[in-house]
Amino acid sequence: MLPWLLEARQRFHAECLAGPITETKGVPSIADVSNRPSREIATSLVARIGAITNHAEKPAGQTAGSMFETATQNFVAACLVRFSHLRPGTFTVEKGQAISLFDQYSHLDELRSLALENRELRTLLGTDYLIKPDVVVLRQPEPDATINRHQPLVDDRVARLTALRAANGARATLHASISCKLTIRSDRVQNTRSEALNLVRNRKGRLPHIVAVTAEPSPSRIAAIAMGTGDMDCVYHFALPELVDTLREQERETLDLVETMVEGRRLRDIADLPLDLVI
Repeated sequence: MLPWLLEARQRFHAECLAGPITETKGVPSIADVSNRPSREIATSLVARIGAITNHAEKPAGQTAGSMFETATQNFVAACLVRFSHLRPGTFTVEKGQAISLFDQYSHLDELRSLALENRELRTLLGTDYLIKPDVVVLRQPEPDATINRHQPLVDDRVARLTALRAANGARATLHASISCKLTIRSDRVQNTRSEALNLVRNRKGRLPHIVAVTAEPSPSRIAAIAMGTGDMDCVYHFALPELVDTLREQERETLDLVETMVEGRRLRDIADLPLDLVI
């Protein structure tokens, strides 16, 4: 009998192979067709996780990206429900929500309003702080009835500012920001890092988990966002063991780079993500 998480990982791969990942002349769409190593790695990697079932014309970049976001959203949402005994609370997983909707970043709404009324302030601030992560994990405020389920813990005389109590009129707390990159190109790397740094700098309260998920087959491109510290918690590959096996089988020198990222705690498998999110 397979463990539930392994089955969930297989369902995630099946959704990827039925939507965002297509195939043209035997080459998966996650490959850089102009790069021979990328084509060879991608072809072997995809063959290890299953058969591509989407044989339609390759979807446009934004469409494929949105499909990959949905697959990631579905996987994380299912896992958080299954692992709720490890992290009690009311969690939701959503796409395309502006961070100003959440407790730690609600002040950005007022900042945006002030900037709209003042051209000089608008020029000074820019718009980099107006972030919409690809996928977000939210923790909803809890009613006092839930907090006091086993014994009286709070009432109107105490804990009047915490975002955990719905009675305080708090917004949902941003628990995690997940950047989803089906593939990685040089022009997208800086955007991912900039969004992460803005989440760090602009918060008022708890720092959310800040992670990226990718299906990129090229280790050097994965390293472009995974290496270094300070902006993201970690990068999660959609099929890391299969990528390692492929690089080892093909005797790629870039296997050393992947092992360095793994040992340096900068790269993990998609199956590690939901468990890391409940820490």
